[in-house]
Amino acid sequence: VQLAESGGGSVHTGGSLKLSCVVSKYTYPDFCMGWFRQAPGKEREGVATIGSDGRTSYSDSVKGRFTISRDGAVNTLYLQLNGLKVDDTDMYYCAAEDGFYCRGGRCNCPTDPNAYNFWGQGTQVTVSS
Repeated sequence: VQLAESGGGSVHTGGSLKLSCVVSKYTYPDFCMGWFRQAPGKEREGVATIGSDGRTSYSDSVKGRFTISRDGAVNTLYLQLNGLKVDDTDMYYCAAEDGFYCRGGRCNCPTDPNAYNFWGQGTQVTVSS
């Protein structure tokens, strides 16, 4: 399984970015995928998750500003970032797991990064005032 993020950059507060994550060689029929972020010296934290059932979840800090989505036709995961704040400055990573958290077509996707098996290399988002 390979994941490759793109779309990071530098914006001013209130700006927007759209991150993309191309997922290849992934054959699990059910899955959880997510976006995580990490600043130097800090723990990686969950930002948003999406299951193969389409259900999404968000951290309180980004709810209402960020939107996670997936295009199965092109095997790409997205994260739309709106209303960016200086505190959103981080390295952003996409991740996937192998369906462990899905049963009977329903997924309960965790926000704990330790639950995810596969990771991309990250894309930097920098927000300045």
